[in-house]
Amino acid sequence: MTRMQIGIYIYDGAEVLDFSGPYEVFSTASRIGPMNLQPRLLASGPGVVTARGGFRVLPDEIIGVTSALDVLIVAGGEHERTLSCSDTLLALRTAAEPAQIVASVCTGVFLLAGAGLLDGRRVTTHWEDQSALAARFPTLTVERNRRWVRDGRYASSGGISAGIDMSLYLLAELAGRELAERTAEQMEYRWIDDPG
Repeated sequence: MTRMQIGIYIYDGAEVLDFSGPYEVFSTASRIGPMNLQPRLLASGPGVVTARGGFRVLPDEIIGVTSALDVLIVAGGEHERTLSCSDTLLALRTAAEPAQIVASVCTGVFLLAGAGLLDGRRVTTHWEDQSALAARFPTLTVERNRRWVRDGRYASSGGISAGIDMSLYLLAELAGRELAERTAEQMEYRWIDDPG
């Protein structure tokens, strides 16, 4: 059975569905398909992470010291404190280096941009944050009215459901469209397979 390492980075204030949506896509695909795609939740340090709404999560590993990842996904949420932590941005760069795909959901793109990974790239984020992203990182081309954007090995999406759509798109790329469609059906999720 082919095994791929999927890491999803979370932090205090992360949006719950921004990480649990992609987690469900890859864990469901692993359960029903021929590949081991079991994702792991990553954090900046040991202990519980408190996501939005007080949702408490115990991540699996510490980012930057985990085994090499095939896919790194960064959740969106209340990212300002995390964005100001140089150690976290360095850990994101370290984790992204070997990855085949580096992706963000919603405002997770701010963290990838802050880590210097997206200079000159096309990206998107939640509609409410697109102007702020363009102002803060003027080297980025922020595409509006797009559910997700792919530029090289990097992908970014709007919020929540767009992140699930992007995850299914990435799954189709990694393991085939048939598995992505079966995964969406298993989740009873209406996959919008059109970035915009």
